[in-house]
Amino acid sequence: MDRILERIKPFGKVKIDESMKQHTTYRIGGIVDYYIYPKNELALIRLLEILKEEAIPYYILGRGSNLLFHDSHFHGAIINLDQTLNEFYFEPNGLLIAQAGCSLINLAMEAMRHSLSGLEFASGIPGSVGGGLFMNAGAYNSNLSNVLVKVLVLKDGEIVWLDKEDLEYDYRHSLFQKHRDWTILAGCFQLIPKEQEEIRQLMNSRRSRRMQTQPLDQPCAGSVFRNPKEMPAWKIIDELGLRGKRIGDAMISKKHSNFIVNCGEAKAEDVHRLIECVQIRAKEKFGIDLIQEVEYLNWNEKEDEEKDAKS
Repeated sequence: MDRILERIKPFGKVKIDESMKQHTTYRIGGIVDYYIYPKNELALIRLLEILKEEAIPYYILGRGSNLLFHDSHFHGAIINLDQTLNEFYFEPNGLLIAQAGCSLINLAMEAMRHSLSGLEFASGIPGSVGGGLFMNAGAYNSNLSNVLVKVLVLKDGEIVWLDKEDLEYDYRHSLFQKHRDWTILAGCFQLIPKEQEEIRQLMNSRRSRRMQTQPLDQPCAGSVFRNPKEMPAWKIIDELGLRGKRIGDAMISKKHSNFIVNCGEAKAEDVHRLIECVQIRAKEKFGIDLIQEVEYLNWNEKEDEEKDAKS
């Protein structure tokens, strides 16, 4: 392990045996061997090369939202981009170039300050550009692909721009989910001019609504399930009588039933069992396959295969 540390530490800040609890919005997760903040894009590229040379598994993380990290020890590396790959630039024609570690909430605020519309929906999404592009994050019937032009990607050792049309974007889906060895470096978005006050009022009204309807005062990962065509996921869960159901310290929120909250010391398995309970009951009663939005990380191979089969 010391030899590995000597190889990677020139390229960023490295924490050893770091708990993932403090790096996920669920406040759930086990210990990881290396938690790395790369110094810059060049350092990131070299870090990825070293980890592959040493056959060390790794995950790239933004702000730790929308994921369920297992409580077991992860013998690998977590690379966090939100402290270094967070530059963004607005062009006069309304184009926004933003690195993968940028906060979606901050970008929405900056776009508003520039009197540019298109990211209002993201003003309440506690994720990063990279994670948002990976899952096509969205809210209020809008998503990132609506304003996306292209994505800067590290693939097969080369840095290339990939056009949106080539990335299979759909509801909570992108081609990146099939190519997890690709690394998202940045996104290019086309925004449109709009009165700043109009943008601000829309964002404020949505913020007020979120405060009233979502459990933002408790650790959670956002919406747990995608909305099927038949009816919203929260309504299905309510029809099943599962609002408030608890396993261990994980509970289906009483405030919004498509959220699972950590009431104290919830384990990843507690959350997983709640998710499975909802999926099984929804299938039995309505014949609906509820697909989770939450990404599973550091689960064993069999469980990972089961999650992929449901995605």
